[in-house]
Amino acid sequence: MNILLKVFLLFGGLAFFMYGMNVLSAGLSKLAGGSLERSLKKMTSNRFTGMGLGAGITIAIQSSSAMTVMLVGLVNSGIMALGQTIPVIMGSNIGTTLTPWIFSMSGIEGAGWVNLLKPENFSLIVAFIGIIMIMMGKKNKHKDIGAICVGFAVLMYGMKMMGQSVDGLENSTIFEQAIEYLKAPVVGPILGVILGAVVTGVIQSSAASVAMLQALALSGGISYGVAIPIIMGQNIGTCVTAVISSIGVSKNAKKVSIVHITFNLIGTVICLILFYGADAVFNFGFTDTNIDAFGIALVHTIFNVFTTATLCPFNKQLEAIAHKVIRPSKNDISTGAFLDERLLRTPSVAVSEAVNMTGKMANIAQRSILTAIEQFKTYSQKSADAIIKDEDELDNYEDKLGSFLVRLSSSALTDTDSRQVSKILHTIGDFERLGDHAVELLKGAEELREKKLSFSDEAKAELSMLQDAITEILDLTVRAFAGNDRALAQHVEPLEQVVDKLIARAKNNHIERLQSGKCTIKMGFVQADLLASYERISDHCSNIAVAVIETQIGSFDTHQYLSEAKESGSHHFAEHYKVYAQKYGV
Repeated sequence: MNILLKVFLLFGGLAFFMYGMNVLSAGLSKLAGGSLERSLKKMTSNRFTGMGLGAGITIAIQSSSAMTVMLVGLVNSGIMALGQTIPVIMGSNIGTTLTPWIFSMSGIEGAGWVNLLKPENFSLIVAFIGIIMIMMGKKNKHKDIGAICVGFAVLMYGMKMMGQSVDGLENSTIFEQAIEYLKAPVVGPILGVILGAVVTGVIQSSAASVAMLQALALSGGISYGVAIPIIMGQNIGTCVTAVISSIGVSKNAKKVSIVHITFNLIGTVICLILFYGADAVFNFGFTDTNIDAFGIALVHTIFNVFTTATLCPFNKQLEAIAHKVIRPSKNDISTGAFLDERLLRTPSVAVSEAVNMTGKMANIAQRSILTAIEQFKTYSQKSADAIIKDEDELDNYEDKLGSFLVRLSSSALTDTDSRQVSKILHTIGDFERLGDHAVELLKGAEELREKKLSFSDEAKAELSMLQDAITEILDLTVRAFAGNDRALAQHVEPLEQVVDKLIARAKNNHIERLQSGKCTIKMGFVQADLLASYERISDHCSNIAVAVIETQIGSFDTHQYLSEAKESGSHHFAEHYKVYAQKYGV
């Protein structure tokens, strides 16, 4: 096989490998789904918990680079603090050690059943199973598992192609000269580190560069002394992705990539000094011995575990270095992104944070309405300004969340995540409108104050009961949305019907008072505006509750649901309505 064909085979194998890794990673991310979200929410300041989660998530998504990019996005969005990311980065390095162990099985020698343990052999069966699951699977979960199987098979085929491309390379004069340079005292290890870093940085995948080294080792032309510095350099090269992802983010988010680089650089320097210092004293005999795929996996694991164990107690110092490298300027007021687009690379995390942001939006809307109601009792200019500010903030939430979710919808989502996105898209408009109605209520309170008007005692009593009902329906709605609680959401529509009855009764009573001379036309206008706002508030709460309910059903037809809910045969609706009707005297 001529050299040109070998080069084509090497790059072709690398292409298959990286494509398979991408398919495998995407499938694992989708399959992890909610588990990944829950894991992220458990992140605490405990370094060991963070390390465990970092390792676990990296194994789940099969990419330490994707993990670091996700951390940059989380910090840039203000969701995580820099200090929280450091143990996760350390754990992520340990999580990368699993993949080389799988690849090391390619070096298994034997006949019969033993030979079937080689990944390139059993991956053919895995590919067949994967295709069957993709073509015949009825659930998305089964199709995702099929995609993982196919991705693994393509990856292993790429590994085999790379192995074939370097077969016999140890006999090449150019290769022998290159190895001699890498074996040179002092200069050799430095060149090895640079080589590992550059190759990994170019292809932006430590898994692929380690696989290339393992494929090269299968040819029998690489020694331990040559491979060890290259493996250390590969950990430095994987930081390139984090550096690229930090372009255009806040200074605090840039510090994540600085921590990643610092951690790997310091770890490499320490290990180089210790290894070659010990070799000078004890004269290790194995450094000139040829390394195999198993040996590379072992060295890779020892290096990452040792580096993490050594630097684990120095989280604060790593953070301090990042602060010194990137200093805030005097005029730096950057607050980061609302929802960083880097989160889109891990859709399940993006969905989780979009849900969290919508929860904050719900709390702002609830707070704004309650503050506006309080203005009728005790007017405060500070509270009035807060209501206007909240309304602007809700507009901003709706705009940015809508744009983010439209982009997220085009990603490969699990059924659960897809329903969550639909729920948010159906509700953010309602939460924004609640802010508008808070402003309308504020205008009513200001009109009463400026014109020195006052409701009659009967009207005050009616409005007070109505305000209590509005307060309760808001509380039910926000709690049902935050907890995705279908049972709690089923309470909203019956209460909304009671609110409608209270409003109708207040209108009728006002007409009677107007006819008897107990109320004026001016007060009637103010009351009409208030009642209209209260009615619309309860309607929006109903829409949100229906979205929560139908998220779990998988169908969004508000009119159909409300029609069915109000039928006499609907036990839940009738039961809840009776409770609220008695409570509010309807």
